[in-house]
Amino acid sequence: MAALTLPSSSSSLSSSLFSVGPLDHGCFVPNESRIRMSSNGGVRCDMSESLRHVNGKPTIPIVTERTLPKFLESARMENRVNRSSTRLKLFSGSANRLLSQEIACYMGLELGKINIKRFADGEIYVQLQESVRGCDVFLVQPTCPPANENLMELLIMIDACRRASAKNITAVIPYFGYARADRKTQGRESIAAKLVANIITEAGANRVLACDLHSGQSMGYFDIPVDHVNCHPVILDYLASKRICSSDLVVVSPDVGGVARARAFAKKLSDAPLAIVDKRRHGHNVAEVMNLIGDVKGKVAVMVDDMIDTAGTITKGAELLHQEGAREVYACCTHAVFSPPAIERLSSGFFQEVIVTNTIPAPKVHFPQLTVLSVANLMGETIWRVHDDCSVSSIFQ
Repeated sequence: MAALTLPSSSSSLSSSLFSVGPLDHGCFVPNESRIRMSSNGGVRCDMSESLRHVNGKPTIPIVTERTLPKFLESARMENRVNRSSTRLKLFSGSANRLLSQEIACYMGLELGKINIKRFADGEIYVQLQESVRGCDVFLVQPTCPPANENLMELLIMIDACRRASAKNITAVIPYFGYARADRKTQGRESIAAKLVANIITEAGANRVLACDLHSGQSMGYFDIPVDHVNCHPVILDYLASKRICSSDLVVVSPDVGGVARARAFAKKLSDAPLAIVDKRRHGHNVAEVMNLIGDVKGKVAVMVDDMIDTAGTITKGAELLHQEGAREVYACCTHAVFSPPAIERLSSGFFQEVIVTNTIPAPKVHFPQLTVLSVANLMGETIWRVHDDCSVSSIFQ
């Protein structure tokens, strides 16, 4: 029986920060150590300990400097990078401060001191409480719900840094909230993604770092450089620790628009077969599943999407997969928006596990199937590489 593997390259700079090398067994088994190993020219990064559990759910430990993959350590030595530079400043907005703290922990930095408050009438006040003159500033602020509040806060933070004479300002946007409004589907509609991109640029940002945009063309809406971080390696690394045999696996796209994303995901899972859920949308946040393209009978279905909002699409897709004979259904996404009634739908029993990342703060209401993975290590490494003028794309190759 073929083993489910994640491909790796022999090149020292072409391995992913979260890549898992080829295994010799017929299924994935949990990692037992975080020792770098070579196998058939590949690179493997294992866990130093079994996955920790919080409320019965596994969490991924933060990678520390001592446990970095060797190809990253060698790259730093070759480039003589000073990663204690005082010219890099990391600030957090109020949208996802926990993620910002994890990023700072990975980078070995302290979050910059900033005062953010609301006036009685709802206006936002921002003051940097340390000098950023001539510094490379990174502002971590997803535009998650409440989207308009968090977007306005980000714009004011950018303006404060610009007026404080920061050399470079990078808006780190783990979740770009208006990315779905990326085209006109009907007459007299706005393209809000382009509008927001223009506003961020005009506010004074020199660069944007975003995670898993809803569509690739959104990068072209910005007139400044955009570094697009693919968070799939984090989810793939977690799936590699589960006992899923390659012959039992099928990757499912919940709609036709996500086929390219699902195909890329399936390629990393030993080129797993692909299935597509055909749906007809009758309105915003309303979806109706019509039929399934592909075979899922007796298989473990992994549904892949960039976000889960109200969970209507992915839940109806999971229901159809069970009707077609799927043994288990896993839901994987980067952005857990979870607008009501998402939690009720996701906990209804159709899913074996719902795997998301912390680009958006974890929901306050926990349900047993939910697993939240941290993207702090991935984003922290990306920020370092942007600051050091090193390649970002090599992380994902």
